[in-house]
Amino acid sequence: MKRRLALIAMFLSITACQSDNPYVASSAPLPPAPPQAANTLDMSAYPAAPRDYARYRNWAWLNGHLPAGTAWMDSAQVADAVSNGLDQRGLRPSRNGQPADVYVSAAVRQETRLRQVRDDYHDPYYGGGVGYGRYNGYRQGYGGYASVPIVRTYQEKVMVVQISMFDASTGQPVWSASADTVGSNDEASRSKALRQAVQQALTAYPPR
Repeated sequence: MKRRLALIAMFLSITACQSDNPYVASSAPLPPAPPQAANTLDMSAYPAAPRDYARYRNWAWLNGHLPAGTAWMDSAQVADAVSNGLDQRGLRPSRNGQPADVYVSAAVRQETRLRQVRDDYHDPYYGGGVGYGRYNGYRQGYGGYASVPIVRTYQEKVMVVQISMFDASTGQPVWSASADTVGSNDEASRSKALRQAVQQALTAYPPR
């Protein structure tokens, strides 16, 4: 009897496995691409080509305006410092109606910044152990030489120079950099600081 029941159960399980699956796989084709897709090129999907800075040889001021002057720096001084810096980079000013390859703008401003300076003060009586006292004797507890850090915070005025370049054909910005140097109150020192800041900013041109 038990054997018969086992055979019936086995038969029912085999029959269940051979029954039709109620779940049927189905798929639908993708919709066709729009007609304009064949004629549209998405440039954003491709990396930008490296810019050839060697083709920039002649420059002119952006919108034909010299850099703005300040209360402590004349506009002509700023223009002269930037022009000399560009000349050292192989960029010549456009002359006699010659079209410029790149337009240049420059700005100068003064900022007040906080700077910290750390001094290591050597105290001969700071530390542990036995040391020689100042009254011709020895004293217990402190001795040897130790460095005591002293941090000083102070304000200083700096001259900040910002130089930017724009492609003459597209108007797009192609390069920009800034640099700063410590300012001064006398005119000679300010002129020197301006030239130094311009040179520091232009060391990043052309990009490498």
